[in-house]
Amino acid sequence: MITPVNDNLFCSIGSPSTSISDGDLRQQVESFLASLGPRRDVLILPPDFTRFHSQAGLVTQCISEYYNFTPRETSEADSDSLAGTEQDEGNAAPIIPSSSSLSTPSIQIIPALGTHAPMTPSQIELMFGKELAAKSPDPFVVHNWREDVVTIGHAPAEMVSKATYGMVNEPWPAQLNKLVWEKRKRTQHPQNDGDRVRDDEPPPLVISVGQVVPHEVLGMANFNKNLFVGVGGLEAINLSHFIGAVHGMEKLMGRGQNPLRSILNYASENYLQDQLDLWYILTVMGSNEDTGEVEMKGLYIGKDVQCYDLACKLSLRVNFNLLPRAPKRMVVYLNEEYHSTWLGNKSIYRTRMAIRDGGELIVLAPWVETFGEDVRIDELIREVGYVGTPAIMKAMDENEDLKNNLSAVAHLIHGSSEGRFSITYCPGKLTRNEIESVGFRYAELSAMNQRYNIGTLKDGWNTEINEKGEEEEFYYISNPALGLWAVPSRFEEDASETSHLAEKQNGTKTIIAGNQEASGMSGGVGGWKKPPPT
Repeated sequence: MITPVNDNLFCSIGSPSTSISDGDLRQQVESFLASLGPRRDVLILPPDFTRFHSQAGLVTQCISEYYNFTPRETSEADSDSLAGTEQDEGNAAPIIPSSSSLSTPSIQIIPALGTHAPMTPSQIELMFGKELAAKSPDPFVVHNWREDVVTIGHAPAEMVSKATYGMVNEPWPAQLNKLVWEKRKRTQHPQNDGDRVRDDEPPPLVISVGQVVPHEVLGMANFNKNLFVGVGGLEAINLSHFIGAVHGMEKLMGRGQNPLRSILNYASENYLQDQLDLWYILTVMGSNEDTGEVEMKGLYIGKDVQCYDLACKLSLRVNFNLLPRAPKRMVVYLNEEYHSTWLGNKSIYRTRMAIRDGGELIVLAPWVETFGEDVRIDELIREVGYVGTPAIMKAMDENEDLKNNLSAVAHLIHGSSEGRFSITYCPGKLTRNEIESVGFRYAELSAMNQRYNIGTLKDGWNTEINEKGEEEEFYYISNPALGLWAVPSRFEEDASETSHLAEKQNGTKTIIAGNQEASGMSGGVGGWKKPPPT
């Protein structure tokens, strides 16, 4: 029997050299579920397809199969022991035989879409397996961030003011999908006997699943972000993105504890921990040094911030690439998951702390065909462009549509180099005029594919012969989602500096209007309608 680390932490396994197999993962998850006892109601909150490599799909399958909700899709050989040379860094328990629950609870699954478009049937099958995809009635619930959300409390305006250097002085709304909030241990105001959980019944179990990795808005992804953003509401998502932009992306990325995360932690501690039987299953993914394939480096199962902090520490060792010198040129490849600059600009976020001043970022983007994830946001990006913080803030002051779409403002700021380095996009389905109109440089994808052959390039330092016949080095990244790249000087400087935006604003207050509603057709991004005048 696997022994939990403590009451709030069941599993803590991981090191840069660890490789956790599918069988190892399954047995840890099954042991965790067995320790909780029988359940009648289980709600799983995995990420969507944009986190396909998180192994959250397999974790969700393991939960479903343990509870006999779906049959096991493939037979597995006995699991090998955990591979790696640093097992003493975690609490790897002995391998136990596969087990299953004696009862089958009701299971629902809400992919944490945030404001992303719903997953397609083919994406669900690819990520979660055929059995769950074909299950009837359908266990998958689409998160409607416009209508299916309840505000459960607020983080104080003082915390928001601190995070934004006094620019925004409004409370941050903690919002959740209503179905999640209905899983409280005991309904506060039952209307009839059926609304109250009986004392002899176990409470509903809520399991949030996901990958911890450096993130451009929250510093590090997942933990309570999966709830307050992934299945959160429009107001919370837009304001949190704007807070992140105001505070400064380069001051947040790679830092597990920061003013914005403190706002979410406040909401967790005050509104979630005592209300929900909520557990987190967090993974840390990295590349195998020999094969380059993505593999699981860490697994953490717990119910409070300790679980997240441990995952963050490992993620920084696995996903944070501290370079000895700043590359003059960086080349990033975007796979088929990136069809817009809204998604593809991760290539900018994750490399901006490494590129030399006056350097160049080249983005190979064969599937990029648009800027925004919906029509109106696409129009705003084309209208304003990635033209630097001062110009974007000026445009926001003059453009009501932009003012009412704070997540778009944050995106434009995040995607701007502030003139420090150039960005050359090589899209498969956007023209030169379109790319150059938003402030990027343009290069033909076919020519760049010949110059930078992704089939032969290795992640990291490479060399090429320039037009003068001289050898030049460049740095190549095949998947920007897997890490954060920086040089020590920039990482340390940005930790102590105030943000570029805060300096430019000189203490100017930004007014966030109340009575906010979702804009129609705002599919992948969100937006606020201007409230009626008072």
